[in-house]
Amino acid sequence: MDVPPSRLGFRRLTPRRELGDMNDTILDPDGARERLAAWKGRIDKLAADTQAMSARLQEVRVTVQDPAGLAVVTIDSTGALVDLRLTDRVQRTTPDAVAKVIMETLGAARSELAERSQEIIADTVGVASPVGQAIVQNMAPQQHGGQAPERSGDDDDGFDVQSMLRR
Repeated sequence: MDVPPSRLGFRRLTPRRELGDMNDTILDPDGARERLAAWKGRIDKLAADTQAMSARLQEVRVTVQDPAGLAVVTIDSTGALVDLRLTDRVQRTTPDAVAKVIMETLGAARSELAERSQEIIADTVGVASPVGQAIVQNMAPQQHGGQAPERSGDDDDGFDVQSMLRR
């Protein structure tokens, strides 16, 4: 037995359309191809820009000497200490003062790394882009000696930012 949906408590949310009206909502195949080609072009450019950014970021090393000339620190692109050179002046300085100078110099190097990283991101993908923002957020804790927050690696556009940086 056929019972109309309206008698079962259902109601129609969309108005009935005549067949002629439906033709207005169907995509033009040529227009769809053009939109798809434009989208693919944007995706290809984003991938190339992200790879260029990754390569440039991975090459960054920062070396800073403290103003008193006690220590010279070098950090890599993640902010990790890769070299520490102490001058003869440390022999005339207390160990606590040397430790403080090393930590302050390391902090200055990490600040410079953050600035350089921002410049690279701005030059490649842009700091306002979702990819650029994700990279900046992910890099900040690492450059300041902490661990990066756990992330799935997927941004809102469905791109795996983490995997793009590893290439």
